[in-house]
Amino acid sequence: MGVSRTEPAAGRGSVLAVDAGNSKTDVTVIGADGYVLGAARGGGFQPPVVGVEPAIDRLAAIVADAAADAGLRTEGIAGHVSACLANADLPVEEAELASAVQRRGWGRTTEVRNDTFAILRAGLPGGAEPRGVAVVCGAGINCVGMLPDGRTARFPAIGRISGDWGGGSGLSEEALWFAARAEDGRGEPTELMRTVPGHFGLDSVYAVIEALHLGHVPYGRRHELAPVLFATSAAGDAVARSLVDRLAAEVVALAGVALERLGLLDEEVPVLLGGSVLAARHPQLDDGIRELLAARAPKAVVGVVTAPPVLGAGLLGLDHTGAAPDAHARLRAHYDA
Repeated sequence: MGVSRTEPAAGRGSVLAVDAGNSKTDVTVIGADGYVLGAARGGGFQPPVVGVEPAIDRLAAIVADAAADAGLRTEGIAGHVSACLANADLPVEEAELASAVQRRGWGRTTEVRNDTFAILRAGLPGGAEPRGVAVVCGAGINCVGMLPDGRTARFPAIGRISGDWGGGSGLSEEALWFAARAEDGRGEPTELMRTVPGHFGLDSVYAVIEALHLGHVPYGRRHELAPVLFATSAAGDAVARSLVDRLAAEVVALAGVALERLGLLDEEVPVLLGGSVLAARHPQLDDGIRELLAARAPKAVVGVVTAPPVLGAGLLGLDHTGAAPDAHARLRAHYDA
């Protein structure tokens, strides 16, 4: 990552910003004036897979790289740690992870949030208060909302047991489900019966099922079917189109409930879309979300977040420290560049 400094770093930064997703982690050291002093990138953050302390150990290595880039010691690297972390889905998980991070001594204070808050804060326009709603659809799906007074709206977002549907992994499973039933006669015809095996270079859905089950195709590769679903939908397949329409309705259901909880349904407020599925700007999905949201919240302003989430973690940190508006603008300018 590029680094912007007005002068060599000395002492410590004001904010240590962390955006830790399932597949990658970004760490940035930010000065009180909003300048980026150092940054580093590393692998994903998965406490449910490896355990909390091992996950923090992996994060610590990336923090050490960011500290070295800034010319600072890792211990006491910043006054405040603003960490937006994947798998911090429940308040109890946020509290546990905040305690684990605080014990590392990276800052005097620590705040841990779910990583969806980083998308929301990163997508708000320059100088804006933290006020709005974000829906993120990547591997999974989640939604959060926040107000300047600290009130939030959120969902557990831990899968089907919390009522979730959608996300890249969910769409991929649906594509394979409908393809399998079309091929064996249990379901209605769909081009997914051909496009799904075609993606893997196989001649039937049965061959895909066998390859996934036996490990000849890594099971994780089933997530590659989300783009196949969208392409099949764009070609006019009725089943694929119905799944894309269902995702649009799910995004609006999440956003609408969050807006209602915060009393924002009738106000002009940003509804920000992020994550790989929504950032891809599929026309059918985009149009469906806008049409349905216009009926539910006519004054809502839809936007797509393309800024890196670590910007949002940094801005949340500057919010916490009471940094001047020009510090926020300087940090945003760094990532815009």
